[in-house]
Amino acid sequence: MLRASFGFGGGITAPQKTAALAGYDILREGGTAIEAMVAAAATIAVTYPHMNGIGGDAFWLIKKEGKKPIGISGCGYSAGEASIEWYEEREIKSEIPTRGGASCVTVPGAVASWEKALSLVEKPMPILDLLSNAIAYCHNGFAVTQNQSFCTETKLNELIGVTGFSDAFLLNNQVPEPGSLLKQIALGITFENLGKYGLDSFYRGDIARTHADFLSKNGSPILLDDLTAFTAEFVEPIKARISQGLLYNLPAPTQGVSSLMILALYDKLTGIEVDSANYIHALVEITKRVFIKRNGELGDQRYMGSNVQDWLSDKILNNLFYNLDLSKALPWPYNPKKGDTIWMGAVDREGTVVSFIQSVFWEFGSGLLCPDTGVFFQNRGAGFSLDPGPNQLFPRKKPFHTLNPAFAILNDGRRMAYGSMGGDGQPQTQSAIFSRYACFNYDLQRAISSPRWLLGKTWGDTGTSLKLESRFDQSLIKNLKSAGHNVELLSAFSDLVGHAGAIVLNREGLIEGASDPRSDGSALIF
Repeated sequence: MLRASFGFGGGITAPQKTAALAGYDILREGGTAIEAMVAAAATIAVTYPHMNGIGGDAFWLIKKEGKKPIGISGCGYSAGEASIEWYEEREIKSEIPTRGGASCVTVPGAVASWEKALSLVEKPMPILDLLSNAIAYCHNGFAVTQNQSFCTETKLNELIGVTGFSDAFLLNNQVPEPGSLLKQIALGITFENLGKYGLDSFYRGDIARTHADFLSKNGSPILLDDLTAFTAEFVEPIKARISQGLLYNLPAPTQGVSSLMILALYDKLTGIEVDSANYIHALVEITKRVFIKRNGELGDQRYMGSNVQDWLSDKILNNLFYNLDLSKALPWPYNPKKGDTIWMGAVDREGTVVSFIQSVFWEFGSGLLCPDTGVFFQNRGAGFSLDPGPNQLFPRKKPFHTLNPAFAILNDGRRMAYGSMGGDGQPQTQSAIFSRYACFNYDLQRAISSPRWLLGKTWGDTGTSLKLESRFDQSLIKNLKSAGHNVELLSAFSDLVGHAGAIVLNREGLIEGASDPRSDGSALIF
């Protein structure tokens, strides 16, 4: 049984132990939470490649002591050549492919987000020091996790024909068994070059030129100009005031507003017992209403008719709330959003709290890997549509993002960073963790370890049912079925409900961290 970790010096929680250790080492050396997160992000990009990589995107929510929260968007835009006409010329007319070069529509934003975050550090450590753990795992190898082995096996038919995938992620043309030693030599050299020439060289150096040439030859619309013109951005977080305090998340194109709306709507309810059938029913029905609005309107803010901060107004929330049916389930025949992701949180001795999330979209992203650099590219562009709608493809447009790093300042001064992987599951898992911890006083580890649910599909799944971990009481399951939910039972600790984590800094400086028993991670506090 996992227990929360406590300390006063600093801490980090991550869904993979090597990443937690990398960040922990930086904190112990006197580094900041931001520097620790860069070290962890680089390491987990190596040792958990089915969930993320430096060819993907990343988002940050950073709260320094005495200052307002800051958001960073490392969301890559679509290529300047990416258009409906570009795909029609290649006889792609129904939807953007999900694997291979034609799915590599958007510029990777993760590395640029690291650089932007480090600009907030007064005297940052050398980049090479922050990347040293990642480099070591690339050259010396790392143990393949059971989760990576499983994902490789289940997605092999989709990926085996994509350039670079088999050479990088198979061993002797076979799926690596859990515990197998896997090396990423070319990626290690890329990290060394980033340490030597700076993170900016990923977009404006030899690495960028190599990637532009490789992508063009392998059917992607991304050109060198798309890379050189890209920068990550500081963004103002959106926020919601609820009974327990202030909630923060990131604006469009992320679904951060969905996560805030669910908790803001739940805050309007009274008399509900935690982990009861009514509790799950209420959160699920709220989620349905929020997702309907999200799917009809959310995308690149420049193309939207409204600002997502306005979605958190009393007028909009009350309209959604009054349409809730707390006794009967709304039918749910709708196409959910996928996503494979990692979330991590960190706190340093100066009181800086970081909520961070990084992803390549689907398992192994596009699968397309440049053999000269070891970098594989996200397929986030597959979330664009070739039909009219909020996510219709246009050049230099940002795609809808399931990624959203959550943060809260509670009324008693506690600062909480929390989050999860899992596409549509992210807002649902956030609502479970936060409500259990902040509304019902569960301890942090119990809030994460307790059984969870998922409406719709997430990574590795295609169903739209209400999925429940089997640890829920049978009477609860029966009551949800009676309310009209199409219930599907999962294993006791299922990956499908996400790999979550949380870290809390209280007013006296005590740090509490918790990780998910469903993941391969840990929370390390000192």
